[in-house]
Amino acid sequence: MRVFVAGATGAIGKQLVPRLIVAGHEVHGITRSESRKAMLRELGAVPVVADALDPDQVADAVGKAEPDVIVHQLTAIAALDTRHWDRDFALTNRLRTEGTDHLLSAGRAVGVRRFIAQSYASWPYARTGGRIKSEQDPLDPTPAREMRESLAAICHLEAAVTEADWTEGIVLRYGAFYGPGTSMSPGGEQFEMVRDRKFPVVGDGAGVWSFIHIADAAEATVAAVEHGERGIYNVVDDDPAPVAEWLPTLAQQLGARKPWRVPRFVGRLLAGESGAVMMTEVRGASNAKAKRELQWRPAHPSWRHGFIGTSLPATVTEGGAA
Repeated sequence: MRVFVAGATGAIGKQLVPRLIVAGHEVHGITRSESRKAMLRELGAVPVVADALDPDQVADAVGKAEPDVIVHQLTAIAALDTRHWDRDFALTNRLRTEGTDHLLSAGRAVGVRRFIAQSYASWPYARTGGRIKSEQDPLDPTPAREMRESLAAICHLEAAVTEADWTEGIVLRYGAFYGPGTSMSPGGEQFEMVRDRKFPVVGDGAGVWSFIHIADAAEATVAAVEHGERGIYNVVDDDPAPVAEWLPTLAQQLGARKPWRVPRFVGRLLAGESGAVMMTEVRGASNAKAKRELQWRPAHPSWRHGFIGTSLPATVTEGGAA
């Protein structure tokens, strides 16, 4: 198949494009920068230069490629200050709203068979009820003030894609990325924060995080390209875990001292309400549907093994595995 990848030079795009090529697909990758055309060629893709927020450029690029499948992996997150979540996600939110609409319009014009878009698991789910959520569980009706625009953008993307009745609209809710090219990898920003004891456990640390190795996320995306059906899939590992568990474990793996523990009100002062919510209230996600319907299994079933290649015992928590 001919696959059009928007976001082909991002962390997941650089993992996804070569896998699509190996699987026998022809890949056209979009970049806004002329300087990244060489990177796309090295990855094996046909480079396409276009601004994803310009509807005419998107329509022209998709029209020339005439893809069977569009994969929307567009984000623009350089750094995140959780006190100003929506400010730092502003461009990503535009890519999830305007960018999604432009790609859908262009895809409809050429009759794409599947349209696959990146979303996010864990923090968008409602912070009530069980600790592990499935795709059928509701999203948060009352997000932290600093996260409202970001959740609205996610809701727009998911509704626009899954309600497109002219194509197989698929949404992949990825867990928190770790691995090559992400901030959660050796030398990455978040690992260094843990190493330097700048990433404390806030309050009871009961917020449950679901992780996914970037390579596993790419493999799940290939599966969706080839045989995914309309709907939403959590793409996470088998081991959702509370902050109070995974953060000290990561510090131990990095040879760092235990993270500081600070009261919730202090965490709120340091990281804003959104940061406090991430540490104490968010829910994890189950990958049962993706494993069942995409015939996919993460090669890194637990962050305990995957973060830095250790072999600590894994514990699969409630609802994580199928």
